[in-house]
Amino acid sequence: MTELEVKKTESTKPIAPGPVAAKGLLPGMAAICLWMLALCGIGLVGVILHRLPPFVMIFCLIYAVAANGLLKLRRWGWALSLAAAFLSLSYGVFMLFRFYQTPMIVMVTVNLVFFLYLIRPEVLERVK
Repeated sequence: MTELEVKKTESTKPIAPGPVAAKGLLPGMAAICLWMLALCGIGLVGVILHRLPPFVMIFCLIYAVAANGLLKLRRWGWALSLAAAFLSLSYGVFMLFRFYQTPMIVMVTVNLVFFLYLIRPEVLERVK
């Protein structure tokens, strides 16, 4: 075999795909963190302006801790974010049907999309 033939056969060999290590934050995970931080801020402003009761600060703390844990790709952050999305979804559905607050449709839809996104296998691979 000549040198040209050896190079030709080496370059045409298929390369087997190896296991890809899932690293880094997905864009959807970052959007969920921003959403939870926005809900945290809205709750804090509501407490400061005396439009919401002070115990709402507990939920604001949960949102902030969940966003931090998800940004750090921790399993507990993922679980807390999943719970926060589900509870926000449940609260929105309650407010929608009990008090007929139609703007809650946006909150329900966003939290449903985030909940379904968090249970995807790609997201589960990223958290430790």
